[in-house]
Amino acid sequence: MSIEVANESGIDVAEQELISVAQFVIRKMDVNPAAELSMVLLDTAAMADLHMRWMDLPGPTDVMSFPMDELEPGGRPDAPEPGPSVLGDIVLCPEFAAKQAADAGHTLGQELVLLTVHGVLHLLGYDHAEPDEEKEMFALQRELLEEWVADQVDAFYQDRQTQKDRRLVDKSRFFDDVNYGDKP
Repeated sequence: MSIEVANESGIDVAEQELISVAQFVIRKMDVNPAAELSMVLLDTAAMADLHMRWMDLPGPTDVMSFPMDELEPGGRPDAPEPGPSVLGDIVLCPEFAAKQAADAGHTLGQELVLLTVHGVLHLLGYDHAEPDEEKEMFALQRELLEEWVADQVDAFYQDRQTQKDRRLVDKSRFFDDVNYGDKP
């Protein structure tokens, strides 16, 4: 899976975290593991320009998705085996997202992770224009976020345990090197 991030926003963000959540969603949604995704982070002026150009809406927005390959669940029966796919581009605006994060009472990182999941789901064909679509997409978004966070917590505790184990093993090696009065 190839995920490229270009941060042109001027705001320092945890790019690896965004890649991690995007990879998680792509895997959970059974997308070909050779899929490609591009993420671009822009400032508000550049995002406002994109928003007007593509959506004909004034001002910046938090996230926009630009799908590349048409994905069909299950594919066509006469199509060859599915191969790698270029999912498309997700464009995030950290400055705009920071205001939303503050209003929601969470961090910019949390907001950007949520927006990344949202953007990937749009690339995979989910939408929220109609109430039923919105209900389905936002439920899936919440489920994926909760699973990703749980995986992150598990990985954190596993890493801590591995570090503890390593320190314990390192200390026990001290006793292997000690000569207990036995003559060589």
